[in-house]
Amino acid sequence: MDSMPGNQPLDPGQMGLGDMDPEAFRRYGHQLIEWVAAYLADMTAYPVLSKAAPGAIKAALPDTPPRAPESMAAILEDFERVIVPGITHWNHPGFMAYFGISGSGPGILGELLSAALNVNAMLWRTSPSATELEEVALGWLRQMIDLPDTFMGVINDTASASSLYALAAAREAIEGLQAREEGLAGRPGLPRLRAYASVEAHSSIDKAAIVLGIGQAGLRKIPTDDEFRMDARALAAAIEEDLAAGWRPFAVAATVGTTSTTSIDPVPAIADLCEQYGLWLHVDGAYGGPAAILPELRPVLAGCDRADSIVVNPHKWLFTPIDCSVLYCRRPQMLRQAFSLVPAFLQTSVDDQVVNLMDYGTSLGRRFRALKLWMILRYFGQEGLARRLREHRRLAQMLVDWIDAAPEFERMAPAPFSTVCFRYHPLGESDEARLDALNERLMEYINASGEIFISHTKVHEHFTLRCAIGNIRTTDQHVLRFWELLQGGAAQVAS
Repeated sequence: MDSMPGNQPLDPGQMGLGDMDPEAFRRYGHQLIEWVAAYLADMTAYPVLSKAAPGAIKAALPDTPPRAPESMAAILEDFERVIVPGITHWNHPGFMAYFGISGSGPGILGELLSAALNVNAMLWRTSPSATELEEVALGWLRQMIDLPDTFMGVINDTASASSLYALAAAREAIEGLQAREEGLAGRPGLPRLRAYASVEAHSSIDKAAIVLGIGQAGLRKIPTDDEFRMDARALAAAIEEDLAAGWRPFAVAATVGTTSTTSIDPVPAIADLCEQYGLWLHVDGAYGGPAAILPELRPVLAGCDRADSIVVNPHKWLFTPIDCSVLYCRRPQMLRQAFSLVPAFLQTSVDDQVVNLMDYGTSLGRRFRALKLWMILRYFGQEGLARRLREHRRLAQMLVDWIDAAPEFERMAPAPFSTVCFRYHPLGESDEARLDALNERLMEYINASGEIFISHTKVHEHFTLRCAIGNIRTTDQHVLRFWELLQGGAAQVAS
């Protein structure tokens, strides 16, 4: 780092058998905090999308591990010289790709404290604060998004894990199946299991089906309507057809904020069908769920109080450093029944009085993720979080208005949250292959600027640009600059 001279002598702590010398830790810790503070204050000094060539980072580092200690000054110099150029800056205000996540200041400080405490929150007794703070923080978040208190929450690393655990609980809830005890393979007479999700559902649902032994053939994709929402009538027809063919339907995965278009499935109608047929209803609200903090967007979770499980990701749109995915479950006893396995060396005298979080998933080791979330919820408060989410929606609507008013751009999907799907469509151009190529080149032009990073998807098989506004540091000027780059880039790729 700029303030760190090279070739410094080793710290005293490196020469013995203990840890880093406390004074050295304090010195470098202060320098790192200063670096992080400067980085957060103005990360526009870096290109948002790394310009590193494939293999460049590995080529800049030794092939063999160091035999002797190296100074922290040299390590930090290499961090800036080698590592930082290979970083795509998800905290950058111009990061508008995928979902525009961001790690906020209180969350970063929470991660620092969590790393210092180095807690493994597997059992209540391995750190009572880790377990009980998770219960408290998730209770607060549950109230903020207006879920009933019948839902128990547990933090996982990703929505993929949360959805996998939810569908494992759904499988466990099938009466007489005994998948946990006897497995599924080679058992004569077992019906083939069928789960359902829309064609717009996240690929993590497919992966869950693979891991759980259902297979991709056991996950039936349901078509969507004109706004990319699951067609409930098509779902009902599919269930009836599968029952007649001997399948055993057991779960439906609905989505609030699909990955491509952020559409909202009709959860109340889907819940009606799940109740009619005795199916587990899982809702993937990883992106859209936090929006229910806004009173005006509370309806996006309509019907979710009837779901068996719902996932909400604070690391997507609640400014929590990755990773932090929350699984709420209305039938936590099924989640525990699917995963609880307690060998003698983990049994304690208070197990009947407490929650042991290891019982609700596959992970025995669990990071103290609740600390950063608790600090964020306290630092911003519900009103402060709502103001920031509302601002992102305003910025997205500003972009929507510009696109809708521009003759050579067209919006490809509704924008219920803060993600906008659109494409460049020159007047008179009807060749879809050429339109795809133009939009891909336009995306590359934008991303090469180093100022803005966007991603793409396919909407009705058309190459579609996707701008996701969700970074806590994004302002009007960044969205305006994106629009300027779009217009300039469109003129260039068209020529």
